[in-house]
Amino acid sequence: MFEIVNTPRDYAWGSSSAIARLLGKDPSGAPEAELWLGDHPACPARVKATGQSLITWGASHPEHFGTGPLPFLLKVLAAESPLSIQAHPNRVQAELGFARENAAGLDPDSPNRNYRDANHKPEVIVALSDFSALCGFRPSVERAAIIAELTHQGISGSSELMKATTTGLHAAVEWILTRGDGVAQLVEELSAGIRATSDSVVDDALETARMLSDHFSGDPGIALSLLLNHVMLRPGEALFLPAGNVHAYLQGFGIEVMAASDNVLRGGLTSKHVDVPELLSILDFHELHEPRLLATESNGVRTFDPGLDDFILTEIEAHDDVRVSISGPAIAIAVAGEVLLHSDLECGLPRGRSVFIEAGETLQHVTGNGRIFVAHLPTRNFPKT
Repeated sequence: MFEIVNTPRDYAWGSSSAIARLLGKDPSGAPEAELWLGDHPACPARVKATGQSLITWGASHPEHFGTGPLPFLLKVLAAESPLSIQAHPNRVQAELGFARENAAGLDPDSPNRNYRDANHKPEVIVALSDFSALCGFRPSVERAAIIAELTHQGISGSSELMKATTTGLHAAVEWILTRGDGVAQLVEELSAGIRATSDSVVDDALETARMLSDHFSGDPGIALSLLLNHVMLRPGEALFLPAGNVHAYLQGFGIEVMAASDNVLRGGLTSKHVDVPELLSILDFHELHEPRLLATESNGVRTFDPGLDDFILTEIEAHDDVRVSISGPAIAIAVAGEVLLHSDLECGLPRGRSVFIEAGETLQHVTGNGRIFVAHLPTRNFPKT
């Protein structure tokens, strides 16, 4: 086990204080959006003792790193303002899209790329603060109530939205994102604000749309937000975002783990590249009635397992001695207090510090008084003995 560090990524939507506060540092004054803890080549973590990137260390110590790059990436995410409406491809879609863009000669760093690698990117995020997000398509009864209220109030574009949704979600999303007839007027009236109703779901949808207009005036994603679940996570609650799930983080602080990929297809609330036909080809248009991922809990250990081969996220709340069995390669970060990690050796982990747990090493128990998250491979990946 050894400590790893990284420099937060300064995306414009990031918080100016949340990550610095976790790390026990003075805020830089710039936005700090994500702290990447892994070996992803776009921003690999570093070995604190030597300054080596985790990629370089892994190449020099393959017996302690595992076979090939890590299949997961752990992040600390701090959103002060909304991220883009986006989705991620499944593995087959990513492989085909990456090969297609390579064959077309698209530069690896081109801002017009949809596929930067050949991997899928399912994600789990656990809230450390109240966390607001759009996630998946609303149940039809909610969509109908929202559109009926817009029609009742005589909002321009509402009849076209009703017609599109009657045809199907694919048709409605395509109409919105291609800025079909009536979309501009609908977005303009949503941005101006619409009078309150007696329906809390409708009011929340309309207020969310108005809030988004403060950040992305005129963007069709404002209208698309009406069709999506608005989820408010409380600290400790989680979302699972599988392939094809349409989503946007709006505000909050959390721990995120994902398959090690940088494939993002955006649909709105952004000035970055948007490819509507490609996005439509990967979206899952099924209604999502419950976006939250429930943890299994036992003796101070909460496990967030979406049933994938790439990762599990384990949360450990230690007040004395918590027994676990987590085999490396793994990455742990402390988010509260201070704990001692026990394998064959011992390693202190105070709040804000992160460690890499080597392949062949097993975290056996955690003592002290604190809270940590560990990203690791599912035990089902290992051969039975």
